[in-house]
Amino acid sequence: MFASNVVAAPRITSRKLEADRDRVDALIAGMTIQEKAGQLNLLGDPFRFRPMNVNPLDGQGDPARVTRMIREGLVGNLFNGVGAEAGRRIQTIAVEESRLGIPLLFAADIIHGLKTVFPVPLAEAAAFDADLARRTARAAAVEGAASGIHQTYAPMVDVARDQRWGRGVEGAGEDVWLNEVLAVARVRGFQGEKGLADRDALLATPKHFAAYSAAIAGMDYNTTDMSEATLRGTFLPPFRAAFGAGALSVMTAFNDLNGVPASGNPYLLTEILREEWGFTGFVVSDYTAEQELIAHGFAADGRDAARIALLAGMDMSMVSGLFLEHIPDLVETGDVPLARVDQAVRRVLMTKAALGLFDDPYRGCDPERERRVVGSREHRDLAREAGVKSIVLLKNEGGLLPLKPSGQKIALIGPFGADVDNVFGPWTIWGDETRRISLEAGFRAAMDDEADLAVVMGSDVETALPGGIAAAVLAASQADVVVLAIGESARMSGEAQSRTEIDIPAPQRALAEAVSATGKPVVVLLRNGRAMELSGPIKDAGAIVVTWFLGGEMGHAVADIVFGLVSPSGRLPVSFPHRSGQQPYSYDHKITGRPANNALASQEYVARYRETTNTALYPFGHGLTYGAVTYGAVTPAAATLAWDGEVEVSVDITNAGDHAVEETVQLYIRDRVADLTQPGRRLRDFRKVELAAGQTRAVTFTLRRERLEYVGADGRPKVQPGAFDIWLTSSAQAGDLATLNLTPS
Repeated sequence: MFASNVVAAPRITSRKLEADRDRVDALIAGMTIQEKAGQLNLLGDPFRFRPMNVNPLDGQGDPARVTRMIREGLVGNLFNGVGAEAGRRIQTIAVEESRLGIPLLFAADIIHGLKTVFPVPLAEAAAFDADLARRTARAAAVEGAASGIHQTYAPMVDVARDQRWGRGVEGAGEDVWLNEVLAVARVRGFQGEKGLADRDALLATPKHFAAYSAAIAGMDYNTTDMSEATLRGTFLPPFRAAFGAGALSVMTAFNDLNGVPASGNPYLLTEILREEWGFTGFVVSDYTAEQELIAHGFAADGRDAARIALLAGMDMSMVSGLFLEHIPDLVETGDVPLARVDQAVRRVLMTKAALGLFDDPYRGCDPERERRVVGSREHRDLAREAGVKSIVLLKNEGGLLPLKPSGQKIALIGPFGADVDNVFGPWTIWGDETRRISLEAGFRAAMDDEADLAVVMGSDVETALPGGIAAAVLAASQADVVVLAIGESARMSGEAQSRTEIDIPAPQRALAEAVSATGKPVVVLLRNGRAMELSGPIKDAGAIVVTWFLGGEMGHAVADIVFGLVSPSGRLPVSFPHRSGQQPYSYDHKITGRPANNALASQEYVARYRETTNTALYPFGHGLTYGAVTYGAVTPAAATLAWDGEVEVSVDITNAGDHAVEETVQLYIRDRVADLTQPGRRLRDFRKVELAAGQTRAVTFTLRRERLEYVGADGRPKVQPGAFDIWLTSSAQAGDLATLNLTPS
């Protein structure tokens, strides 16, 4: 049933594995308990941090202190420091000046690029393109590995159904299948195809294990509560897919799950992860997550928190220092068995061995290679390609887009017209700020006469500007078309950026209303890290384009779409609601015993709100092109699917427009009768298809029983014989269906 049933990434050979085990066992046998605790101790890198990134809560910003700790074997891992030359100096301390010479593991938050910044992961998910996700992760890995990094804290594979939650920007949206597919692609991109010891590999770290994105009310760090079937059917599959692709580390979550904090949860970290799935890598806490067991009311103090986390299955402590401080005493008193500490140390050291660090501890510490590959032209070209493919055209009345590069006066209005501070988006630490292309710069490069472009802010993101609206109205009145660049700043999405209302800030809504009143045609360019509520003149604009945060090449990528160099092909990985109050919302919600007929304007006593229907304004999977694509009837090759057989399901799609396009055909199913109520639709596959103007193509999918399975009350995949509805269509709210019957075995 999982998207992970694919060939796994290359593994190390049995001979090397045996040699690594012997080396690691010999090291463990010769280590003091303090040195063992040191290998489980992860500190912020004080040598290569930018000053702005040193958290004063760390207490670790003193290079001299950390140098002493490395020499004494009390630090095994550092994170968020970048640079090949400095990396070599730091590694020399561990390898040549400590008693055992165990190399350090260098990790970093490389979420969507290092110096070359790619679209935020949610934006890239809109491309519905696994190969693109693999290639951008590969480029990020090449730059990171050349900069002295061995591990990245990515990909985030949390399925995000509540758009109030700010961290949805780091993931692949609301659908389980899409999250699985992109988890596999990103792990393979980070780790490469040659094995972890390759110089260009980064150890991938799927996060946050588990159910972090299900925080109640969309409030970051909040509690989660769910059934076993929901946990296993929605939130765990992308993790399992990532491990199937070869990921050898995983990060715990901040939340509690059904009353037990994830970072001290033996059911998650041992029973499921180790005993059921056979995961052999190491578990690292999120930032002080094990220390936060105290605030949860789950641990009495730091010593108790370290004990609980260790016994639950956590192997590495991030920043808090609790493992280093308390493991010796916990072992001495018998509260934590020495065997459990040795097990955690073995997992960490075996991963270092898999990365080739014992054979080449200075891997990635070559300044010349760093200068050659980081920020290369090839990577910048890929960033532009990824940006173009991530853009979603929601609406285009009367063919307002594409705009003409000449002979058309354009007023680019809004806080993001000339802005470069918000092109990278959240979770960008090391991006090259000299290579940030604004919308204005992208437009001017695409237009024949720069005099045809007027650029006016009109308002700031969350505050009005004196005289701003008057200046915007004047510019609009003198233009043929208005391009309104509005939305969220990078600080409004990401960690700790939950929102109660997922709408456009009030000053920008006022700006949109004033500009719309001029009567000029309006194109809205949304900058956003989540699905948003659109209202008033923004919702009513002639064209609406979701541009997300597209990275360093943002201005060029948007101009490529707006001026028609490329037809848009992105699809929404999240549902845009009618109202913020619909959250949490996902397209695959249950139908209920009183389903609404959304074609009827007035209904009562059905599953609906008083103010709107139980639908999306723009559903998951929606996205327009500059063509005119129509779908024929869904045609199964047979009316029945044998239990162990397969059947092909086809649809003809036609591009009746004048532009060549790339269409994303989506396969959805619905199990009509099951022993657990089922969603109205579930995505089970998709395919991108190129269509020339006037071309018709048949698109065929092969269905097997496994694609029809769901997770039962016992947490296991299952399916019963019976009728299934099948859609091959353009979005989760579109298309006609066919029926297929699964026969018994």
